[in-house]
Amino acid sequence: MEVVPKDLNNIRACMMCSLLKNTEQFILDGCDNCDQWLSLKNNRERVLECTSPNYEGMISLTNPDESWVARWQGIRGLVRGMYAISVMGKMPSHIQRELERQGRKYKSRDLGIK
Repeated sequence: MEVVPKDLNNIRACMMCSLLKNTEQFILDGCDNCDQWLSLKNNRERVLECTSPNYEGMISLTNPDESWVARWQGIRGLVRGMYAISVMGKMPSHIQRELERQGRKYKSRDLGIK
């Protein structure tokens, strides 16, 4: 399965995996990589908390298991689609705590944060 933004309006990036979709796609389908942990599907408020409209660069990932770019970006094995190189912002702390309770570690995708 592949995921691409349906149009270039209101594109947002998942703060957990960097997948790019427009707001309505995130609300209708959630994040194709992270929805089991983030529960974005049918939840506009959660989509706005866990995705960012501010990102840099785009990667078209067509072969997620063998791509050296996917390995370099830390997105190896994810669904085919468009990904941001860097996602500005940070996941809200209450969602980071939820992820920790689920045994998931959040790593910021913001290359400007050290």
